[in-house]
Amino acid sequence: MSILRIGAGAGFQGDRIAPAVDLAERGKLDYLIFECLGERTIALAQQARSADPSTGYDPLLERRMRAVLPACVRNGTRIVTNMGAANPLAAADCTRAVARDLGLTGLKVAAVTGDDVLDRIGKFTLDETGEPAAALADRLVSANAYIGIEGLVAALDAGADVVICGRASDPSLFLAPLVHEFDWARDDWHRLGRGILVGHLLECAAQITGGYFADPGVKDVPDLANIGHPLAEVDSDGNAVITKLEGTGGCVTRATCIEQMLYEIHDPVRYLQPDVVADFSNVNFEEIGPDRVAVSGATGAKATGFLKVSVGYRDGWFGEGQISYAGANCVARGTLAISLVRERLSQRAVGIIEERGELIGVNSVWPSANPIDQIAEVRMRYAARCCDEESAQAIGEEVEALYLSGPAGGGGATKSTREVVAIASTLMPAAEVATTFEMKEVKHEVA
Repeated sequence: MSILRIGAGAGFQGDRIAPAVDLAERGKLDYLIFECLGERTIALAQQARSADPSTGYDPLLERRMRAVLPACVRNGTRIVTNMGAANPLAAADCTRAVARDLGLTGLKVAAVTGDDVLDRIGKFTLDETGEPAAALADRLVSANAYIGIEGLVAALDAGADVVICGRASDPSLFLAPLVHEFDWARDDWHRLGRGILVGHLLECAAQITGGYFADPGVKDVPDLANIGHPLAEVDSDGNAVITKLEGTGGCVTRATCIEQMLYEIHDPVRYLQPDVVADFSNVNFEEIGPDRVAVSGATGAKATGFLKVSVGYRDGWFGEGQISYAGANCVARGTLAISLVRERLSQRAVGIIEERGELIGVNSVWPSANPIDQIAEVRMRYAARCCDEESAQAIGEEVEALYLSGPAGGGGATKSTREVVAIASTLMPAAEVATTFEMKEVKHEVA
């Protein structure tokens, strides 16, 4: 195989499904990758699994698989995804059930496991607290290592049509098919580094086709409502062309590629990954046609031998209330509302750990530069992290009470309460994290 075509089916859990279907149907893809996990997402998934062992995988898994499997099977496109979240085995079972329901027999679905290290995280010091994870005691919810390509490649080598894992390095989802198809050596640092760049460019889906890039009047993007997801044409040396399907919205340009490359990498000379330390300092982007950007110049060095671990833990309860004020003197009324809520919560001796009151449109992100008398409406938001659920519920109650208890003209009040699952990080030797996979084949059922 001289060129491998890899498409990005999703860049986060709530991403649109239609662009992935379009890629599956028209993209002539070898692989379709769904990257759907965030740091907090997997902790919440672990929490869901603890309540119901049959859950813990991506809630959109069934919908996505039902939407893309027919075209993927018809076109010979393999799928790699981290939608297994906290329960790859159950996710594989769900996928197999969908395939069976669609009449897609013979499909091989692999569940890659090994990222869950909760049983041995206790001795490792958390960066944020300076204490061992064991100090969290019964507040500890999850601990998942960012695994690399080994389990994914092994599953592909075994013939899996769909590979489902939990927490893996985002670019590893894309690197694994490259290593499998081109048979790259595990110490071919330069090709591995280029593969990581391809994965990093694709992992956020529509970000690189102009979505997160768009800024009207500054960086205009055409037909944003119908934005397409990207795909890469990758050669055996790891160089690539980033593009999108003809007829889809958005754009692929040198600028969109540069912005995506710089996203979340901290140090472009040392982008730390489980299988390689990638170096993006000499990357070159060249526009070679409409919505076609050639990418080259990435290199790599030996991996550190450590894996990042995301540790989820219970950290209190979150309570929030919002209410709107419009018209003359709306800023003053919103400001008074914040003061009233604070005074009422103090009188009730609510157990608040930290709090914030703000006027959306005035000072919620940045202090307003507009004259106060020119602001036509504000949305007051008061939020707090509390010691317990009852205290968190009091936040919304006091905001809602402003309807009749003043100030004048409040409307559209909302309130919410949820348990806080916080995230901390540590490093674990890669040698202590072993991955494996279980293959599940879709067979024809005989009545």
